[in-house]
Amino acid sequence: MQIDLHQPILDKNDKLAAELRARFDEHHVYVVDLLASPGSGKTSTILATIDALRDEFNIAVIEGDIASSVDAEKIKAQGIPAVQINTGGACHLESAMLKRAVDVLDLERLDLIIIENVGNLVCPTDFYLGENAKVMILSVPEGHDKPLKYPGVFQASQAVILNKYDTLPVFDFDEEAFRSAVYQLNPQAPIFPVAATKGEGVQAWAEWLAARIRAV
Repeated sequence: MQIDLHQPILDKNDKLAAELRARFDEHHVYVVDLLASPGSGKTSTILATIDALRDEFNIAVIEGDIASSVDAEKIKAQGIPAVQINTGGACHLESAMLKRAVDVLDLERLDLIIIENVGNLVCPTDFYLGENAKVMILSVPEGHDKPLKYPGVFQASQAVILNKYDTLPVFDFDEEAFRSAVYQLNPQAPIFPVAATKGEGVQAWAEWLAARIRAV
């Protein structure tokens, strides 16, 4: 006899995620779940996004990592509330973990919560966290073939950020092939080329996000 534990785990996760979503909706808080590999520039993208949006919106960040609080400290240094979740080995965040972080935030004072999920292109796609949108970050050095190798994360994302775009001349990255693969998997997802550490290209991504925050 085979016992499938995967679906009951997801069902429990989704029920709690729906409760979180109701709380976010009640307080008109937009929540974006950032997915990416380690080293893709998630934190630098978050910092650039904060810089672009902080004059209009109140922002908090939830940092998911297997261990350490390095990224959360970088966010706090910018005067932004940040809550660290250490998963202790788990390769993704789940709604029960997120609830504990959300419980310490003042939702009445927030417009946007950015979740930095654990660096992984597989597991996080299965777990709904009550977010409004999942957004995928891929960096140029990772290669243009990632949509072919990890289609699920691109299909699950409402937008794709192509980070470290300034390194394009250095790497063998076929941008046309990358865009074609993404649009075949997810024709509705816009692609935003950015160089987060330099602030280049961030405005278009920030405007896309701002329009959605205003609409909640």
